[in-house]
Amino acid sequence: MGGGAGTRLYPLTKDRAKPAVPLAGKYRLVDIPISNCINSGVRQVYVLTQFNSESLNRHVNRTYKFDQFSRGFVEILAAQQTLNDETWYQGTADAVRQNLRTFLEGNWDYYLILAGDQLYRMDFREVMDQHIASKADITIPTLPVNERDAKSFGILHADATGRIHTFVEKPKEPEVLETLRMPIETMQRMGIPTNEPRYQASMGIYVFSRAILEKSLDNDFADFGKHIIPDAIKNYHVHSYDFQGYWEDIGTIRSFFEANLDLCEMVPQYDFFDSLNPIYTNARFLPSSKLNGATIHKALLADGCILTDAHIERSVIGVRSIVESGTTIRNCILMGADYYPGSARGADRPPPGIGRNCRIEKAIIDKNVHIGDNVLITGEGKVGDQDHENYFVRDGIVVIPKGAVIPAGTWI
Repeated sequence: MGGGAGTRLYPLTKDRAKPAVPLAGKYRLVDIPISNCINSGVRQVYVLTQFNSESLNRHVNRTYKFDQFSRGFVEILAAQQTLNDETWYQGTADAVRQNLRTFLEGNWDYYLILAGDQLYRMDFREVMDQHIASKADITIPTLPVNERDAKSFGILHADATGRIHTFVEKPKEPEVLETLRMPIETMQRMGIPTNEPRYQASMGIYVFSRAILEKSLDNDFADFGKHIIPDAIKNYHVHSYDFQGYWEDIGTIRSFFEANLDLCEMVPQYDFFDSLNPIYTNARFLPSSKLNGATIHKALLADGCILTDAHIERSVIGVRSIVESGTTIRNCILMGADYYPGSARGADRPPPGIGRNCRIEKAIIDKNVHIGDNVLITGEGKVGDQDHENYFVRDGIVVIPKGAVIPAGTWI
């Protein structure tokens, strides 16, 4: 599912769909679920797009190509008006419903529905094995969360066998939370300490048996989490798949910022260095990064960068980033650039890159940004949400939007 507006990630979603937002210096968010599919042997994938989809469509088309002798594909299904339906997607369930005819053309017995904007690693073969073994109609991977986090998720309550009987969206009342606590037997089976309550949060991932998907969508419900799943629990066998690995729903600037910077730690929670389950992305064929006397501490450095006498600390440096001498980058995400200085693409504007003697802290610098010499950008002391001509503030983090030009000597 790649069609949402992603308003909470604005301004990173100003000109692109949420799943197309760059991640970890060289990837896009959509690369995570698609790579999980490929690594799990799922080679027939549709990506449903709608909002600001040009960048996402281009990335998927360039990246995921199977040979002509296999049956594998990653195919875009863009929102469209038809003789039967003239509306755009009204929600996740409506998006699947509008494309159901295409999905049912294949001889598939099971359907896996994924979000396009989550950071996790999962072997979907294990989910499918449990789905078949439990004779479930629908299987929902769930993540154990504490009471504080439970108030921000859709919470499912399953019995000791794993069958789900209750679903509550973002429960706030203590008496409701008490009824949703995970059974002690389930916590013990999963190896979770029983000294404090845990709750089963839906990860927004669903496995449907073919006939049940058809029946579940034979209505006008718009969304899976809000409508389809609560209704299905009353009528079908809905089962939980217990997941205990790292999972992050990158839905806000704060969560995006923290998830990226965590990748710079000595042992990050999410591991991109897994040779058995690689994360795939567009092969750009860039040169190796060039370091001209830079000092780097806890950083991710993507391909094709040029760093000259710069100091980089706990930051993600994206593809084609250029940082000039005397500049300090600390606790930042630099998304890099789509082209180098001198390219015809940027002939009408200053070239992308960061100038001399700048100090940038607690900031996200989107692609193709030009920052002049002697610029100060810091998120320290900034509160609330602020919108300005050349920058935004979200949760104390300064965001410089794609293509912005920050003149020399600017203080933010």
